Amino acid sequence: MPNYKKIALALLCGLLGCVCFGVGDWLMLYGDTSYSGTISWLTTGAAQIASWRNNLAMVLAFPGIILYGIALFVIGELIKGERKQRVYHYLTAFSLTPWLCLHLFYIMILYGFAWMSGNGYATAAIPVSEAVFSHFSWIVLVSEALMLPPYLYWGWLVLRRHSVLPRQMVLSNPLIFYLALKLMTLLMPDSAFCLAFTNGLMSESMVLWFGSILAWLYLHRNHEFKRT
Repeated sequence: MPNYKKIALALLCGLLGCVCFGVGDWLMLYGDTSYSGTISWLTTGAAQIASWRNNLAMVLAFPGIILYGIALFVIGELIKGERKQRVYHYLTAFSLTPWLCLHLFYIMILYGFAWMSGNGYATAAIPVSEAVFSHFSWIVLVSEALMLPPYLYWGWLVLRRHSVLPRQMVLSNPLIFYLALKLMTLLMPDSAFCLAFTNGLMSESMVLWFGSILAWLYLHRNHEFKRT
């Protein structure tokens, strides 16, 4: 039987990890949303962001990914069957590296963009940043290909009742939360809040996922479930 107290503590770690990544996501882009190039997040505000903000955003990613890892691996105890747990753990291990990779990728571009904009290379800031992004854009596709499988697999397990969670908890998935929040941003007015909120969508989706599982565990804390 899963150790629900242990899982709850791990989920709290996960929520703290969401705070780390989420704060970093907001630090990276909160500001004036106007832009003149082809990439919407290379904004006037991003050009004015102090270097300490990008530095802090990267620093926070390290404890963030550790705290994410704690939560993601421990909730595997909710899965029925050791083989399925192993598959989930392997997929999760492979998916964690891209979190830091993507974070570093965007922060390096944003820092370079801001530095050039404020140090006499403003005319080159946009074309150089766009060129770097275009040249290495494959990183985004590869990272997403590695990040998505554990959440797709989790959804399949819940749907097929291969976890202790009820089938309706299939709706509690970061990918579903991400799509829902993405639709919300389409209704938001153009603002610094909307830009930062959009940049942090995955962190915010993970908050909802970890939080919903934690709430379910609390409501069923006195129940006993079989894992086989």
